[in-house]
Amino acid sequence: MKQIVDFIPLLLFFIVYKLEPRTFDVADLNVTVGGIFNATAVLIASSIIVYAALFVYQRRLEKSQWLTLAACLLFGGLTLALHSEAILKWKAPVLNWLFALAFTGSHFIGEKPLIQRMMGHAVQLQSAQWARLNIAWILFFLVCGFANLFVAFVYPSIWVDFKVFGSLGLTLLFMVGQGIYLVRHTQPKPEES
Repeated sequence: MKQIVDFIPLLLFFIVYKLEPRTFDVADLNVTVGGIFNATAVLIASSIIVYAALFVYQRRLEKSQWLTLAACLLFGGLTLALHSEAILKWKAPVLNWLFALAFTGSHFIGEKPLIQRMMGHAVQLQSAQWARLNIAWILFFLVCGFANLFVAFVYPSIWVDFKVFGSLGLTLLFMVGQGIYLVRHTQPKPEES
Protein backbone atom coordinates (compact mmCIF):
# COMPACT_ATOMS: atom_id res chain seq x y z
CA MET A 1 0.00 0.00 0.00
CA LYS A 2 2.77 2.42 0.97
CA GLN A 3 4.56 1.94 -2.35
CA ILE A 4 1.35 2.74 -4.26
CA VAL A 5 0.83 5.92 -2.23
CA ASP A 6 4.43 6.94 -2.99
CA PHE A 7 3.60 6.86 -6.72
CA ILE A 8 0.64 9.29 -6.48
CA PRO A 9 2.75 12.48 -6.90
CA LEU A 10 4.62 10.92 -9.82
CA LEU A 11 1.37 9.90 -11.50
CA LEU A 12 -0.09 13.40 -11.05
CA PHE A 13 3.14 14.86 -12.45
CA PHE A 14 2.79 12.60 -15.49
CA ILE A 15 -0.86 13.55 -16.11
CA VAL A 16 -0.22 17.31 -15.86
CA TYR A 17 2.96 17.06 -17.96
CA LYS A 18 1.04 15.31 -20.75
CA LEU A 19 -1.64 18.02 -20.89
CA GLU A 20 -1.23 20.43 -23.79
CA PRO A 21 -0.22 23.72 -22.09
CA ARG A 22 -3.18 26.10 -21.99
CA THR A 23 -3.66 29.42 -20.28
CA PHE A 24 -6.93 30.33 -18.59
CA ASP A 25 -8.08 33.63 -17.14
CA VAL A 26 -9.16 33.08 -13.54
CA ALA A 27 -10.06 36.15 -11.48
CA ASP A 28 -7.87 38.45 -13.59
CA LEU A 29 -4.94 36.01 -13.37
CA ASN A 30 -3.45 33.99 -16.19
CA VAL A 31 -3.24 30.38 -15.01
CA THR A 32 -1.33 27.91 -17.16
CA VAL A 33 -2.14 24.20 -16.99
CA GLY A 34 0.15 21.60 -18.52
CA GLY A 35 3.83 21.35 -19.36
CA ILE A 36 6.94 20.64 -17.33
CA PHE A 37 6.88 23.59 -14.96
CA ASN A 38 3.20 23.26 -14.06
CA ALA A 39 3.72 19.52 -13.62
CA THR A 40 6.68 20.23 -11.33
CA ALA A 41 4.51 22.50 -9.16
CA VAL A 42 1.90 19.74 -8.97
CA LEU A 43 4.64 17.23 -8.06
CA ILE A 44 5.81 19.42 -5.19
CA ALA A 45 2.32 20.18 -3.89
CA SER A 46 1.09 16.59 -4.15
CA SER A 47 4.27 15.28 -2.49
CA ILE A 48 3.75 17.60 0.45
CA ILE A 49 0.10 16.55 0.75
CA VAL A 50 0.77 12.80 0.37
CA TYR A 51 3.69 12.70 2.81
CA ALA A 52 1.89 14.96 5.31
CA ALA A 53 -1.11 12.59 5.19
CA LEU A 54 1.19 9.59 5.63
CA PHE A 55 2.88 11.34 8.55
CA VAL A 56 -0.47 12.02 10.23
CA TYR A 57 -1.72 8.47 9.56
CA GLN A 58 1.48 6.59 10.53
CA ARG A 59 2.79 9.15 13.06
CA ARG A 60 6.12 9.00 11.21
CA LEU A 61 7.78 8.78 7.80
CA GLU A 62 10.48 6.31 6.85
CA LYS A 63 13.93 7.70 6.08
CA SER A 64 13.47 6.89 2.38
CA GLN A 65 10.24 8.91 2.35
CA TRP A 66 11.95 11.88 4.02
CA LEU A 67 14.74 11.65 1.46
CA THR A 68 12.28 11.44 -1.44
CA LEU A 69 10.33 14.45 -0.14
CA ALA A 70 13.50 16.48 0.40
CA ALA A 71 14.77 15.65 -3.11
CA CYS A 72 11.40 16.60 -4.59
CA LEU A 73 11.39 19.94 -2.77
CA LEU A 74 15.03 20.69 -3.58
CA PHE A 75 15.12 19.66 -7.25
CA GLY A 76 11.53 20.72 -7.96
CA GLY A 77 12.01 24.07 -6.21
CA LEU A 78 15.24 24.76 -8.10
CA THR A 79 13.57 23.74 -11.36
CA LEU A 80 10.83 26.31 -10.81
CA ALA A 81 13.10 29.01 -9.41
CA LEU A 82 15.67 28.74 -12.20
CA HIS A 83 13.13 27.74 -14.86
CA SER A 84 15.33 24.82 -15.96
CA GLU A 85 13.90 21.34 -16.47
CA ALA A 86 17.45 19.90 -16.55
CA ILE A 87 17.57 20.27 -12.76
CA LEU A 88 14.48 18.09 -12.29
CA LYS A 89 16.01 15.46 -14.59
CA TRP A 90 18.79 14.98 -12.04
CA LYS A 91 16.37 14.17 -9.19
CA ALA A 92 15.82 10.47 -9.96
CA PRO A 93 19.49 9.64 -10.65
CA VAL A 94 20.72 11.45 -7.53
CA LEU A 95 18.02 9.89 -5.36
CA ASN A 96 18.79 6.40 -6.69
CA TRP A 97 22.51 6.92 -6.13
CA LEU A 98 21.90 8.13 -2.57
CA PHE A 99 19.93 4.94 -1.89
CA ALA A 100 22.80 2.91 -3.43
CA LEU A 101 25.23 4.77 -1.17
CA ALA A 102 23.12 4.01 1.91
CA PHE A 103 22.97 0.30 1.04
CA THR A 104 26.73 0.32 0.35
CA GLY A 105 27.49 2.08 3.62
CA SER A 106 25.52 -0.51 5.55
CA HIS A 107 28.14 -3.12 4.62
CA PHE A 108 30.66 -1.11 6.67
CA ILE A 109 28.51 0.60 9.30
CA GLY A 110 26.52 -1.44 11.76
CA GLU A 111 26.18 -5.16 12.22
CA LYS A 112 23.67 -5.87 9.45
CA PRO A 113 23.25 -4.79 5.83
CA LEU A 114 20.43 -2.31 5.28
CA ILE A 115 18.18 -4.82 3.51
CA GLN A 116 18.41 -7.13 6.53
CA ARG A 117 17.48 -4.25 8.83
CA MET A 118 14.46 -3.58 6.61
CA MET A 119 13.30 -7.17 6.02
CA GLY A 120 14.94 -9.20 8.81
CA HIS A 121 11.77 -9.26 10.88
CA ALA A 122 9.90 -11.07 8.08
CA VAL A 123 12.58 -13.16 6.34
CA GLN A 124 15.21 -15.55 7.69
CA LEU A 125 18.42 -15.74 5.61
CA GLN A 126 22.06 -16.54 6.28
CA SER A 127 24.51 -13.63 6.55
CA ALA A 128 26.06 -14.28 3.12
CA GLN A 129 22.62 -14.28 1.49
CA TRP A 130 21.72 -10.98 3.16
CA ALA A 131 24.98 -9.52 1.86
CA ARG A 132 24.22 -10.74 -1.70
CA LEU A 133 20.69 -9.35 -1.53
CA ASN A 134 22.03 -6.01 -0.28
CA ILE A 135 24.53 -5.93 -3.19
CA ALA A 136 21.64 -6.64 -5.58
CA TRP A 137 19.87 -3.56 -4.20
CA ILE A 138 23.02 -1.48 -4.64
CA LEU A 139 23.30 -2.58 -8.27
CA PHE A 140 19.58 -2.00 -8.83
CA PHE A 141 19.78 1.59 -7.60
CA LEU A 142 22.94 2.28 -9.60
CA VAL A 143 21.36 0.90 -12.80
CA CYS A 144 18.13 2.85 -12.21
CA GLY A 145 20.08 6.05 -11.63
CA PHE A 146 22.14 5.67 -14.80
CA ALA A 147 19.10 4.56 -16.84
CA ASN A 148 17.14 7.64 -15.73
CA LEU A 149 20.08 9.92 -16.50
CA PHE A 150 20.67 8.33 -19.91
CA VAL A 151 17.03 8.59 -20.99
CA ALA A 152 16.62 12.12 -19.58
CA PHE A 153 19.49 13.57 -21.57
CA VAL A 154 19.77 11.29 -24.62
CA TYR A 155 16.04 10.71 -25.24
CA PRO A 156 14.38 13.73 -23.61
CA SER A 157 11.14 13.26 -25.58
CA ILE A 158 10.38 10.03 -23.68
CA TRP A 159 11.95 11.00 -20.36
CA VAL A 160 8.69 11.45 -18.44
CA ASP A 161 7.22 8.23 -19.89
CA PHE A 162 10.34 6.34 -18.82
CA LYS A 163 10.37 8.00 -15.40
CA VAL A 164 6.85 6.75 -14.72
CA PHE A 165 6.56 3.48 -16.61
CA GLY A 166 10.18 2.45 -17.22
CA SER A 167 11.22 2.97 -13.61
CA LEU A 168 8.08 1.20 -12.42
CA GLY A 169 8.79 -1.68 -14.81
CA LEU A 170 12.40 -1.95 -13.64
CA THR A 171 11.23 -1.94 -10.03
CA LEU A 172 8.61 -4.65 -10.64
CA LEU A 173 11.11 -6.79 -12.54
CA PHE A 174 13.64 -6.42 -9.73
CA MET A 175 11.01 -7.28 -7.11
CA VAL A 176 10.07 -10.45 -8.99
CA GLY A 177 13.74 -11.42 -9.10
CA GLN A 178 14.08 -10.66 -5.40
CA GLY A 179 10.97 -12.73 -4.68
CA ILE A 180 12.42 -15.71 -6.55
CA TYR A 181 15.71 -15.33 -4.66
CA LEU A 182 13.90 -15.16 -1.32
CA VAL A 183 11.73 -18.20 -2.06
CA ARG A 184 14.84 -20.22 -2.94
CA HIS A 185 16.89 -19.15 0.09
CA THR A 186 14.47 -18.35 2.89
CA GLN A 187 14.88 -20.52 5.96
CA PRO A 188 11.99 -21.34 8.26
CA LYS A 189 11.86 -19.20 11.39
CA PRO A 190 12.91 -21.09 14.52
CA GLU A 191 10.05 -22.21 16.75
CA GLU A 192 9.60 -20.11 19.88
CA SER A 193 9.05 -22.04 23.07
